[in-house]
Amino acid sequence: MAKNSTELIDAKLPAQPLFRGLRPDLVGQRLVLVVAVIGIWWLSSLSVPHYILPGPARVWDALQLIVTNGDLWNNLGITLWRVAVGFTVAALIGLPFGIVLGANRRAGEFFEPVIPVLNTVSSAIWAIFAIIWFGISNATTIFVVFMTAMPLIITNVWQGTRTVNADFIELAQVLRMPQWKVMTKIYLPTILPYFFSGARLAFGFGWRVSLVAETIGSSSGVGYRLRQAADLIRTDQVFAWTLTLVIMMAIIEMGMMKPLENYLFRWKKDAEAQ
Repeated sequence: MAKNSTELIDAKLPAQPLFRGLRPDLVGQRLVLVVAVIGIWWLSSLSVPHYILPGPARVWDALQLIVTNGDLWNNLGITLWRVAVGFTVAALIGLPFGIVLGANRRAGEFFEPVIPVLNTVSSAIWAIFAIIWFGISNATTIFVVFMTAMPLIITNVWQGTRTVNADFIELAQVLRMPQWKVMTKIYLPTILPYFFSGARLAFGFGWRVSLVAETIGSSSGVGYRLRQAADLIRTDQVFAWTLTLVIMMAIIEMGMMKPLENYLFRWKKDAEAQ
């Protein structure tokens, strides 16, 4: 009987859709909100000069321009590559470091004041240091993304490590399980949901701070193009680049990261519901 129940549960898990949280009524409400915002924007643009607040039609023309001349895809690809590299390095360092801080009480107590301080340092400060150390280069943006994402990942992984069942650790010690096995078999499965949540947050922050870094210390990328458009008082292009970033982040967050998290860790929600 128990075997049949287990097989039934296992058979149900893959059948759950990746976008099971998608609600048509909620999507419709959000579309209404978008239409309302565009309407208010259009009405407001009628009473002010276009270089202060361009209308939707002018911004659409500017967006078509940067798409057709290749600026959009070239600079968007550069920015996305920088964010991806900085985020990946932050994850590779933050994940094991967070596990160590949570598993080793003495190390956790020693570094406990350091991580909150790193989380409070402004990305603009990291950008200034990066320019001093790396000059106008890709390393500047990558460093800023790294220094912003790493403390967030460490904090979430650290908190996740603290939720590991102490009985499992005690049992592993009684059985003289190697430390690496304790990490991979006990700690890692427990902290993965916390890591994923921290990674989502870190990626979002990393994407935003990359614009700060590119505005200050880069000669390419979306942030650089935003600054260039602002210097030339091309407000329509500023809006076009901004809308592109908003759409890109919405696609990554709501179209990829959130559904993937729901799918990978659906067992956790099912366990909490029981």
